[in-house]
Amino acid sequence: MLESLVNNNLLVYDLVTSKNGYSLMDMRQDNQQERLVSMKLLSDDYLIGFTEGEGMFYIGIVRSLETKTGWQVIYFLKVSQNPIGIEVLNQFKDRLGCGYIKQNSQTDKTDKSLAYVVRDFLSLKKKVIPFFEGKLVIKKEAFEKFKQVLKLVETKQHLTAAGIKEILEIAYSMNTQKRRVEKQVILEAYMKLESSQAIR
Repeated sequence: MLESLVNNNLLVYDLVTSKNGYSLMDMRQDNQQERLVSMKLLSDDYLIGFTEGEGMFYIGIVRSLETKTGWQVIYFLKVSQNPIGIEVLNQFKDRLGCGYIKQNSQTDKTDKSLAYVVRDFLSLKKKVIPFFEGKLVIKKEAFEKFKQVLKLVETKQHLTAAGIKEILEIAYSMNTQKRRVEKQVILEAYMKLESSQAIR
């Protein structure tokens, strides 16, 4: 039975608890504590390097029923990993003190991977940006563009046609997969709103 428990990952590290005289019930109840003990605290350098390979700083403009233009700027940090590496994502969450862990894909049922995500503006500004500042290499350019957009959002420039045009240029140069909507379609919505407000 003990071997079965080990094989089913109910025990986290090489029967250390059994050698210390824990019962099987103790092992089950203390599983979470053992898991944390077994996983070494990862360094900031490790987490930054992990982000270089598995992370993204994303800027997008999506349809919204809650804005006058019908569009909304979104921004987030996402770090993805297979379920076996959930402890790495947990350590991101603990180290940065913000964000959440979710299924990476809400539509692809075959995608079992997980993602650590930070979306709220204050956490991005006060926790994520300082953590990565001056430390990235591969993702440095994307990070700098990400910061640019956050500054535009902070000063409310994302609500203007001029501001959204700048954000569109930045966003469409990042994460270079093909975008579903042409930049001009979004920009025209902002220009139309500004024009109607000027007439009033």
